[in-house]
Amino acid sequence: MKEKYLIASMVVLLVLSYSCAPVYRCGEPRPDKTPLTWSKNLKTVIRERDWLCSSLEEEEKENESLREDIKGLNGEIAELTADKDDLTARLNDTQKKYDDLFNESLTQAEKLSTALALKSEELDAKERLLTEREKALEEMRQRLATQDSIASRLNSILHNALLGFDSDELSVEIHEGKVYVSMSDNLLFRSGSATVESKGKEALKLLADVLDKNRDIDILVEGHTDNVPIKTAVYKDNWDLSVARATSIVRILTDDYKISPLRMTASGRGEFSPRASNDTAEGRSKNRRTEIILSPKLEEILRLINN
Repeated sequence: MKEKYLIASMVVLLVLSYSCAPVYRCGEPRPDKTPLTWSKNLKTVIRERDWLCSSLEEEEKENESLREDIKGLNGEIAELTADKDDLTARLNDTQKKYDDLFNESLTQAEKLSTALALKSEELDAKERLLTEREKALEEMRQRLATQDSIASRLNSILHNALLGFDSDELSVEIHEGKVYVSMSDNLLFRSGSATVESKGKEALKLLADVLDKNRDIDILVEGHTDNVPIKTAVYKDNWDLSVARATSIVRILTDDYKISPLRMTASGRGEFSPRASNDTAEGRSKNRRTEIILSPKLEEILRLINN
């Protein structure tokens, strides 16, 4: 197929080379207006040339795709061959051990005794493995229980520290061993802004006092919005705004209230993690929030378990 395209292309190019009017090359943009000097035959040849050029380019792309597929298949064949060789070697080794055992000059009783000893070793190994797994599972249970205990204590402290705020402004709850402090945008920000208002700073100061006394807690600040589109000179969309709001809160906690930046993470989730339906004003209000997620450090949990 390629040879036919090449022969046809050479014929077209030969015809074009004898034309006195300039003709654009393959891949160059076609003139907006057909030159008056082009004859009917020349126009026909040019159309055929363009079709051939396009067909040849598609063939090249298809060939390149096939070469990539062949390369990938060769890699898979090599991996399968290596796996086969490994399995064959292991099978041969097992067969040799089996043959050695039964080819020795042993009585039937000795063979049975040997088989029982091998089985006993296998059972002992499985018992040790089961014991280790039970120990790891118990350690995990203790870790989760300690994490829940730390989170419960922190939740109680935060509830007492933040009693002065209404439930529609601020809420504290435990979920999967973490404490979620959810602050509404009415408490923290004006619409379309990432600048924290004075009342929001009061809440952050109270929160920072608790965090400063509990330094074995990691802090994730997540910004959330409703699904109403926003586009300003500063923020491209809701996702952009949610990231900026989370960053503003992190800067206040680190710069103003001296919480270690090593404990902090800022992220924005935009409209993509709603707490309620965006079909109602009440639901959209719940979705416009900033969540400060507090997680006990695993290192501290392990230290408590080991002690």
